[in-house]
Amino acid sequence: MPGNASAHVDTFTRDHLPAPELWPVLDLAAAGLNYGPRVNATVELLDKHLGDAQADRPAILTDEASLSYRQLAAQVARISAVLIDDMKLVPGNRVLLRAANNPMMAACTLAVMRCGLVAVPTMPLLRAGELQVVIDKARISAALCDHRLLAEMNTAAQACPTLTQVLHFGGPEDDTSLERLCRDRSESFAPCDTAADDPALIAFTSGTTGKPKGTVHFHRDILAMCDLFPRHVLKPVSTDIFTGTPPLAFSFGLGGVLCFPMRVGAATLLIEKTDPAGLLAAIDRHQVTTCFTAPTFYRQMAAAASQFKLNSLKACVSAGEALPVATRDAFKKATGLDIIDGIGATEMIHIFISSPPEQARRGTIGKVVPGYEARVVDDEMNTLPCGEIGRLAVRGPTGCRYLDDERQTNYVRDGWNLTGDTFSMDADGYFTYQARSDDMIISAGYNIAGPEVEDALLAHEAVAECGVIGISDEERGQIVKAIVVLKPGHAGDEAMVRSLQDWTKARIAPYKYPRAIAFVDQLPRTETGKLQRFKLRTLQA
Repeated sequence: MPGNASAHVDTFTRDHLPAPELWPVLDLAAAGLNYGPRVNATVELLDKHLGDAQADRPAILTDEASLSYRQLAAQVARISAVLIDDMKLVPGNRVLLRAANNPMMAACTLAVMRCGLVAVPTMPLLRAGELQVVIDKARISAALCDHRLLAEMNTAAQACPTLTQVLHFGGPEDDTSLERLCRDRSESFAPCDTAADDPALIAFTSGTTGKPKGTVHFHRDILAMCDLFPRHVLKPVSTDIFTGTPPLAFSFGLGGVLCFPMRVGAATLLIEKTDPAGLLAAIDRHQVTTCFTAPTFYRQMAAAASQFKLNSLKACVSAGEALPVATRDAFKKATGLDIIDGIGATEMIHIFISSPPEQARRGTIGKVVPGYEARVVDDEMNTLPCGEIGRLAVRGPTGCRYLDDERQTNYVRDGWNLTGDTFSMDADGYFTYQARSDDMIISAGYNIAGPEVEDALLAHEAVAECGVIGISDEERGQIVKAIVVLKPGHAGDEAMVRSLQDWTKARIAPYKYPRAIAFVDQLPRTETGKLQRFKLRTLQA
């Protein structure tokens, strides 16, 4: 296939990208990246290691098993054959992926991209209604799902006419189990000859309205995230062992727990679910060198670190929410390690501001990662003087391209990505985080849109109206707080608090439920009836 002609037969994703004039500036040459017109991300991450000494070294570890690069490649080939030969999918089709961090989730993700299909990974905690929005938005026709998560998946599928095939894995083998279909497949399968700018991934992120946005990333973007922050800040080597808690459905996890180690032929320890003590035990048990998690975990890990041998650990990366200085200090005192702080965005695919420990400056996140540019601007996109607080604008080899979404013009202006964060920058180029510039709540590394929680609460028979905000919390950075007006005849007691919390957990992802609930007689509104969300923070109830 000549030049950069697309390999996609199904052109839906490409057809629903923003108009080119609405894209941010994307400059690979300035970042020192040159992938050529044709590249397949899985070939670069996996196949490239099959002809060298890495082929028989571990690629994926769990407490129960170890998969070498050669074994992982064989599994990916078998899944690829099922996708193309059995499911009859064609390059460009979207495939929803649903599982915790385990070897099959990793292999399925790699197989989807290898086939020229578009991976749409989703959080394991999403409910059927949330999955339905993703399926409809991306016109998804097939799904690969962990058998333990089939209930919500099947409920969503019944409401989505485009989704005609759902295979499960990790459970009993039957006619719709991926393992049975893979059983007699060859351990070799030719990769799709994708263009560098063929979409490989649609990463969904919630906006402040609660309506998810699909961020499209190309094959070259997958590689770019591996070749900038890791190369300049982490400096990984093939003998490293990575691990972490962010789901592969988050680009933070996709990079840090899968793609970054594979890019250099290192290993990754996949953990489906754990707590801070469990993560420390896993680091001790497997001699992990590199860890990715949120500040919430690092705070609790610091308190328990003395109970474990952590001499193998050399790099700890924090992102997803602000890293308090107290957490950084406590972890350094407990382990001797400086946490590597970073800020990224699903729209940018991964971290773009960070500094290695030897260049870190107390109270700041760090400097812009080489290959990116960042500045602090006012509402008219004028660069502000050093020390002044304004909106963060960033550009580089990756950037925001929403799938068929008018909010593209909110995120991209004059070729720059506006991340929704407020920052200041000092004279030496160090960036200091101030706050979110929208109503997004960031709790324990999860992005939570207040209006989505409000919608769930308003469906409860006792709720007349409500407003949802984020409030400070020592453990989680922020927690969700609901300010609720009840209908007559209902009491705002502890039983009602539990009822509303259980109701919310059953309708949206449980991590979004309001951990604090206050009952008031009325909500603050403007003369036109608009909720004054900022005033909710001053209510005492």
